[in-house]
Amino acid sequence: MSSAKPIHWANFTTITCVAILVGTELVGMSWAAGWALGGIFQLPPMVARGVEVGFGLLGFVALFYFMRAAVKVEPIRG
Repeated sequence: MSSAKPIHWANFTTITCVAILVGTELVGMSWAAGWALGGIFQLPPMVARGVEVGFGLLGFVALFYFMRAAVKVEPIRG
């Protein structure tokens, strides 16, 4: 435990802000895409909600991989 590297607060703040900004855009865009597809294909309401949730989950997965790459570029500890 004593060999843990200190936190770079500037990098931590940058990563947090990027997560909020990009996360909002990715999840919002993917959720809206699910909503649009449900409307275009006139899906029943429950199916349309399922498509929205599925696309929203894809947005979270994309955010996860984006954040992994961002932490490699801006390491929080180091």
